[in-house]
Amino acid sequence: MNPCLDYIYELEGDQQQVMLRLHELITSYPEVTGKIRYKIPFYYRKSWICYLNPTKDGRVELAFTRANELSNEQGVLDFKNRKQVASITYTKSIDIQDDVLHEILQEALLLDEEVKYASKRKHT
Repeated sequence: MNPCLDYIYELEGDQQQVMLRLHELITSYPEVTGKIRYKIPFYYRKSWICYLNPTKDGRVELAFTRANELSNEQGVLDFKNRKQVASITYTKSIDIQDDVLHEILQEALLLDEEVKYASKRKHT
């Protein structure tokens, strides 16, 4: 029983294919687990690494929760006026560039391993 896969199989067409492909790539790394949070799949090791967000227009956003701390050497992460989270949006599974995605995932996992996540929220 995998809640992320259950979620993905509820989707249809290209969106399901993209989400399934991304899920497989992300969970191919040791100790990375998926959980449903905020009604979408989030992926963790020590802290949250990324999440998959199906958009209303049928695309899929792969968002990295600590993107502001990543190099974005590949130039594919889009902050969309956000300060911390950046994403790559996919329309079809053929759009996924494995090598580029693996570079970003490896950097995000290294960051998760070596730099403790500190919430930037202001506590009142």
